[in-house]
Amino acid sequence: MIDLNRLGLPDAEFLKSCRIWDSYFTPAYSHPGQDGTSQLLQEIERARPAFEKGCFEKLCYFPHVGIGTTGDGDLELLLRTRHELVEAPLKQHQNLIGMIQLNPKDPAASQDAIQRWLIDGPMKGVYFPGGGRAALPCIHPDCLKLVERVIDAGGVIIQHTWFKTGGKQSAGESTPAELAQVAAQFPEQKFVCAHAGGEWQTGIRAVRDQLNILVETSGFDATAGFIEMAVRELGATRIIFGSHLPSRSLGTELSKVTAAKITDNEKRLILGANYRRLLGKQ
Repeated sequence: MIDLNRLGLPDAEFLKSCRIWDSYFTPAYSHPGQDGTSQLLQEIERARPAFEKGCFEKLCYFPHVGIGTTGDGDLELLLRTRHELVEAPLKQHQNLIGMIQLNPKDPAASQDAIQRWLIDGPMKGVYFPGGGRAALPCIHPDCLKLVERVIDAGGVIIQHTWFKTGGKQSAGESTPAELAQVAAQFPEQKFVCAHAGGEWQTGIRAVRDQLNILVETSGFDATAGFIEMAVRELGATRIIFGSHLPSRSLGTELSKVTAAKITDNEKRLILGANYRRLLGKQ
């Protein structure tokens, strides 16, 4: 029997009461395996002990759908022509939620993917990556056209963001300040600022006045004061939990919230209720 208290986690009953919905689960984020599923499924299993210890109800991941997001031509063709490979993890693991990775450098393919996987299929939204050959800054016109399409489809939009000392390291990266510009153009749509911009103090301030942006908690080392500042500046209803499992640790990411000096009700909002509301779930 695992003693959660020895791991620095709250007791299981409290965690279950939080109904944790993880908005940023990253198994095989870059490449799901040459056959389209093997590496992805292996990493889901590798993460299973962690999310079971944390009593997670749901985990959202970002599948590739064959539109140039992996840089592997053979794999892209496989995913594009064998849709059952994309659907397999969702069918095998009922606790998974999918948000397809878009490629704004191929707007036509991305538009088709939105139709197939979001409007006609099982996915709940889209993820705009922050680097690699498929990334453009979120203020780019081709990104904005895709945003319009996702809004029409009623999908969730998650944007990778990061502030880096010395500026951007690649032309495709997006910052929270740029996401705030996009969100201002679509005030009725909610946007998720992944990783709170990395440099979270700057990131929180960059999106503070744009009320249709929520910040996500994963991806940077746990630092005292992060969640407290986010609650103070944004309000607890504008923060959603992400684990970044399996590439980050359960203790690091979950304890950002559970060890914060905020109320239990605020913890429950951040760990699950806010994301469920964003997805239209109870």
